[in-house]
Amino acid sequence: MEDRACELGNYIVEHKATVRAVAKKFGVSKSSVHKDVTSRLYWIDRSLYEQVRTVLEENKRERHLRGGAATREKYRKLQEK
Repeated sequence: MEDRACELGNYIVEHKATVRAVAKKFGVSKSSVHKDVTSRLYWIDRSLYEQVRTVLEENKRERHLRGGAATREKYRKLQEK
């Protein structure tokens, strides 16, 4: 489990990935990813934990923008049909 937490954390930092994207990539649930990188990683590798936390906070600040863009794209595609 410690190896997985570090692997997930490194992937998030390297790719600026969301929890959902990481879960899909590694084939685990979003809740498992979140638990690994927020709780377990804190005790395993504090510096990696801080880097992951920074990326996750940035993603949280931007999620409303991504949601709006996804909705625009959805309706744009519907208009083309």
